[in-house]
Amino acid sequence: MQVERLGHVAIRVEDMERAKAFYLDLGCRLVWDAADWCYLMAGDDGLALLGPDYRAAGPHFAFHFNAREQVQAMHDRLRAAGVAVGGLHDHRDGTASFYLRDPEGNWLEMLYEPAGGVVGNTVAGDGSDPV
Repeated sequence: MQVERLGHVAIRVEDMERAKAFYLDLGCRLVWDAADWCYLMAGDDGLALLGPDYRAAGPHFAFHFNAREQVQAMHDRLRAAGVAVGGLHDHRDGTASFYLRDPEGNWLEMLYEPAGGVVGNTVAGDGSDPV
């Protein structure tokens, strides 16, 4: 089992509306919009904007997988190797993931993304579950 695609980056922003407008003006497409975070796409790649009130995850980058079983296998492999990994959980946008830190302390996510990409929303949610 190996990673195959760097799928998104999540950054912290102070002003969600200002940041969202900037990235939309660059040509990104808004896929998920919540009061404290949003998810934009640029082609096949994602950008999550994490607002000041977002607490579920901090800045990170994510490797995307095509099957949930691949993420589970990566979770099992890393855990067996003694790497501290968070629990694998399902998200409301149709994805599933777990978080860990690399040896330098950087946060990363291993994420299952369903065929066709992240399921979008049309109504802002409460932001309680990260992409």
